[in-house]
Amino acid sequence: MAVRNVLVSASPQDVWAVLADGWSYDRWVVGTTAIRGVDRDWPAEGTSLEYTVGLGPVHLDDLTTVRIAEPRRRLELEANAWPLGTARISIEVLPWGQDSVVVIDEHPLRGPGWHLQNPLLEMALSLRNRRMVHNLAELVESRVPAPRRPDHHRPDQRRAERGRPAVSTR
Repeated sequence: MAVRNVLVSASPQDVWAVLADGWSYDRWVVGTTAIRGVDRDWPAEGTSLEYTVGLGPVHLDDLTTVRIAEPRRRLELEANAWPLGTARISIEVLPWGQDSVVVIDEHPLRGPGWHLQNPLLEMALSLRNRRMVHNLAELVESRVPAPRRPDHHRPDQRRAERGRPAVSTR
């Protein structure tokens, strides 16, 4: 399954602030090269953002529509990916002490992509989503003031900050 999660050193409110900034999606959504337009009330249900996706010389313009929005908790999107169809992208934000866990679940929803579901497609989506959740975490954490931002993504640095050797002496 194309489900990935990441621990973010920020509150659910901080995570939601980035999700609610439609203009930032090209900074964390893998494959998005530009945001062309964002509805004024994004991310209210029914609003959309227009974007360009691409790899190399191939670029497509499309849009993503909000299907469910529960501020600071859950965002469900339907992303057009024509000619393949649409995908359902579920982003859940869970409080985790002072931090947040973000879970992203993406699957084909309509069109030919839905019929093409297979282990290879799941693996590709899983790899893409792993990079995407880490991009999101880095963007959220970059917007949080430094004293609140321990780096959960570098365990050796955390050990060194606690007075433990960063490298094993064994």
